[in-house]
Amino acid sequence: MLYDIRLTLAYDYASPAEASRTLLRILPRDLDRQEVLEGVVTADPPASWRQEGTDFFGNHTVEMTHEFSLTQLSFTFTGRVRRDETDAGLDLSTTLAELATEIEAIDSIGADSPHHFLAPSPRVPHEPEIAAFARACLKPDMTTLAAAQAVAAALHERFEFDPTATDATTAPIVAFRNRRGVCQDMSHVMIAALREIGIPAGYVSGFLRTVPPKGQERLEGADAMHAWVRCWCGHEMGWIEIDPTNDMLAGADHVTVAFGRDYSDVAPARGSLRTAGAHVSGHGVDVVPVD
Repeated sequence: MLYDIRLTLAYDYASPAEASRTLLRILPRDLDRQEVLEGVVTADPPASWRQEGTDFFGNHTVEMTHEFSLTQLSFTFTGRVRRDETDAGLDLSTTLAELATEIEAIDSIGADSPHHFLAPSPRVPHEPEIAAFARACLKPDMTTLAAAQAVAAALHERFEFDPTATDATTAPIVAFRNRRGVCQDMSHVMIAALREIGIPAGYVSGFLRTVPPKGQERLEGADAMHAWVRCWCGHEMGWIEIDPTNDMLAGADHVTVAFGRDYSDVAPARGSLRTAGAHVSGHGVDVVPVD
């Protein structure tokens, strides 16, 4: 599939803001199943200084500074991305009982190593309630992929998608207890659950097809940047991506922007500025299939 994508992050300041510095992760990745054919990140007003690079996990970064007074500021990604369908094929993942042995045999601590994705991370702490929920999803002799899909299905059934119930700072346990939230909440809870049963799990930020194929329902979360989960299923299968918000394997509808342990590693915009007033932020996404 080919997609034309546009993302805008906009900020309005009640009083002039000074000395803004922003780190952006909004440019999609080039992957085996995904290619960025065109892509540009811009700011309005234009930045005083900018620098592009990659972080530890291989995500594209754009850093900008604005060294003058601002009452409004926006960042925009526009581009065209080719995204191929993902075919998980047969379940060749190792059993949960054997997974720990396969992880121990890995001596790499590179960005893609499962070792980075087992322990609690800044936004996903150990939670006994979520651990008990995860264990209740398991059956004897389950494969790793089957276990991950069972957790995703249980979360999908448990949660109500509600954009008003949480915000970007809501802890996973709060969303879990309230049984409502958005893709970020469901992804954080699923990551916590998988780690509790020994499955390395991380966070994926990206875009979701806005216009569904004819005859299919629109997916939840398509109005904003989306989030889903990647989990390591053993040497044979490697990393598999699952969208718990829509209870499905990530496929041609999902365009990947960044990988990380949790949202703190992949936030689309982070930074600092000097201001004495309040501000309002918003963002909009269009993911349009190209005929």
